[in-house]
Amino acid sequence: AYQAINENGATVSGTLEADSPESVNNILVARGYIPSRIMAADALSKGDFMTRLSEFFGKVQPPELILFTKQFRTMLLAGIPIIRLLQVLEAQTQNPVLKKAISQMSMDIKQGSTLVDALEKHPKIFSPLYRSMINAGEISGTVPDVLERLSYILEHEHKVRSDVKSALQYPIIVLVALSIAFIVLLTFVIPKFVGIFSRAGLTLPLPTKIAMLTYQVLNNYWYIILGGLILLIFGLRRYFATEQGSLARDAFLLKIPLFGPLFQKAAMSRFASIFSILQSSGVQIMTTMKVLIGTIGNAAIAKEFTMIQDMMQQGQGLAGPLRKAKYFPPMVVDMVAIGEESGNIEEMMKVISIHYDEEVAYQVKRLSDLIGPILVVGLAAVVGFFALAIFLPMWDLTQMAKG
Repeated sequence: AYQAINENGATVSGTLEADSPESVNNILVARGYIPSRIMAADALSKGDFMTRLSEFFGKVQPPELILFTKQFRTMLLAGIPIIRLLQVLEAQTQNPVLKKAISQMSMDIKQGSTLVDALEKHPKIFSPLYRSMINAGEISGTVPDVLERLSYILEHEHKVRSDVKSALQYPIIVLVALSIAFIVLLTFVIPKFVGIFSRAGLTLPLPTKIAMLTYQVLNNYWYIILGGLILLIFGLRRYFATEQGSLARDAFLLKIPLFGPLFQKAAMSRFASIFSILQSSGVQIMTTMKVLIGTIGNAAIAKEFTMIQDMMQQGQGLAGPLRKAKYFPPMVVDMVAIGEESGNIEEMMKVISIHYDEEVAYQVKRLSDLIGPILVVGLAAVVGFFALAIFLPMWDLTQMAKG
């Protein structure tokens, strides 16, 4: 059983009798087809089911989109017609979600759509930033140059996100392990010791009483606590999906010690990098601001961009509105003002982007260095609490035995 792309760009399927998949591949190529999938006929139904399942739950990861963008640019520079280019990309792509999107794009372009119109039908894969830059490239005839800049932006943002996730991975693992240990000690260890202390007639110290009270609450009302947590998580997810909720969440994130400055500096790096590249790609400045509102990644800062855009529409420049905004450091505002006065704002934005890239890297390292001691103190507090809850009455029991 096979699926392939014919000379018209359409996907065709069928069965062939052959000794091996390689033989089927050779037959299809000889017929002018581009094979995309070859499998034993009895595995077809299972394969189709798994493909549909992966398309439903799957998504396109940043490295896959980066590779697609680079391959697209390379083949454009080689002079390959766009329909043929997309057919080759579809055949080479392993991700079923991206493969299906490329196939649909090929059909849309074949029917007369522009590249940006074809991209707009897949907003979950191609962001507003991606589509806006391709649109500017089509208008100016510089799509290969735009794709090169897009590759840089995608790689840059993927690196920043990976650095932030790496910094958060260790504390999350430690906190989860600490929570599990806390529940195990509270559920299985403390009650056994308390039973021994009660039979001995000891007056339990305060840490032991607190531990037992916590155990009784968990033991008797666990279903209420679990239900409350599920409702809280569900309610917060629904609330954060609203405009007001996302604004409150992102404003709160920017105020968290250690993490807030990191998020703000990452947003400044993204702002400067995207602004510089969009301007050099020929995107109008008001369109650039609109793209930034949708791609900055923080609702609180995006709201500031909306205010800045409104002020710019009234005839003001960029530096003045930035100075009145809440989350833009003085250094960013001053450098933007210098760029506007000198007519070299693109270069100034590049300098800002490089500076905040370095700041993000430093902040991630600082965060990693500070989280370790904080977690050690938290771990010591938990261990100390359980040590007091167990060993204080043990000491009293020892003294009673001696007496």
